[in-house]
Amino acid sequence: MTPRLVFSISVGLVLSGALSACASVLDAAPAGQGRTAALGAIAPALPEGEVIGHGTVIDQAGSAELCLGGVQESYPPQCAGVPLSGWTWDGLQGTESSGDVTWGAYAVQGTFDGSGITVTQPPILLALYDPMAVEDPTGGTAGVGTEAELVAIQDSLVDRLGADYLSSGPMDGRLWIDVVWDDGTYQTAADAEFGADMVIVRSALRPVG
Repeated sequence: MTPRLVFSISVGLVLSGALSACASVLDAAPAGQGRTAALGAIAPALPEGEVIGHGTVIDQAGSAELCLGGVQESYPPQCAGVPLSGWTWDGLQGTESSGDVTWGAYAVQGTFDGSGITVTQPPILLALYDPMAVEDPTGGTAGVGTEAELVAIQDSLVDRLGADYLSSGPMDGRLWIDVVWDDGTYQTAADAEFGADMVIVRSALRPVG
């Protein structure tokens, strides 16, 4: 099944949208144990260091955004991405322009405050970017979810995750969910709520180092 892309209105709504969208928790845990928040009820902590993400950077009249999710196939392209501070096109290759819009595909490094990225290093043209391989979190094993179960979870993600939600799709018995940023909070919540073999949460922004 092709992942469905959902365009966010503003990454600045991540914390408020995620917290208000799903305030429910799981049934009470056994005596002596705490209750575990459902997916989306608790937002991830902000990264302590720098992060890197890659995608199309679109700059309209001096307001640059990094598109971590889908990009509308218009000319010029459009997206609702993560705002970039300190962005400059000086010395960059791979750019296109139309009217007051300039865009190109890059890996972008900086600090993330929950609503935007402050660029700290020169962007890398995405065609030249060689990211570190990401270990398969499934260990090569299939999940246990049925198509109906996974689609039911998928249908709740916009309400649960708000603007942090980028895309998702069932594959090999699991629902793969892409979000702007996760420090493991979303994954832990998903495992507790649905089981360890149902959902994989992938963070578009990754810690550097």
